[in-house]
Amino acid sequence: MSKKCVALLSGGIDSTVLMYSLIEDYEVYPLTIGYGQRHKKEVFAARNVCEARGDWLLKRWKYLDLGNLRFVLPSALTGVGEVPSGKYNEETMSQTVVPNRNMIFLSIAAGYAEGIEANYVAYAAHTEDHYLYSDTRPEFAVTCDLAIEQGTGGKVRLLTPFISVSKSDIITFGKTFTVPFKKTWSCYQGGDVHCGTCSTCIERRQAFKLARVEDPTEYIAERL
Repeated sequence: MSKKCVALLSGGIDSTVLMYSLIEDYEVYPLTIGYGQRHKKEVFAARNVCEARGDWLLKRWKYLDLGNLRFVLPSALTGVGEVPSGKYNEETMSQTVVPNRNMIFLSIAAGYAEGIEANYVAYAAHTEDHYLYSDTRPEFAVTCDLAIEQGTGGKVRLLTPFISVSKSDIITFGKTFTVPFKKTWSCYQGGDVHCGTCSTCIERRQAFKLARVEDPTEYIAERL
């Protein structure tokens, strides 16, 4: 009997690469959670990357719309203030923190996993988010794993295989699984294509450059 895994899937690069990499070893159940963000481009991307892998995966994909969370999780991403542009720094990144979002997501995913008798929840936190996003750090992952294990009576554990790697490493890894990077979405803006100037677009572009992998993304701003 194959091992089951619920994979938190935002529709971005990191979670998509994680999901694709798990398919060889796990029976994967993608879960996308809306939290009242400004747009749903990532949700559409999550659906599209599942469909690109096969109808069988798309049929397993679940989307949970918790849009009312925007009223209790203030952030630039949920409509409080403007979305910052330019390179990541502490000031701009702090505006994009959604309070305790990942704890909420992991708790829901753990409940879903237990309900379908899945063994694991997979989460794509990586090193470049650690310094400001406290719910992406290794100590958070260790503690959350313990909470999930105890909360499910030992039935579910947390997988965080990217916790010590960079985004460029994730892109390099994703290339080996033929991940459809063009179908993923990172931009904080909700336009037809990536803006190319918000902090997460800049991070995306730099990661492809560092990985020496061709960036298939269409950006409004052609250059950094």
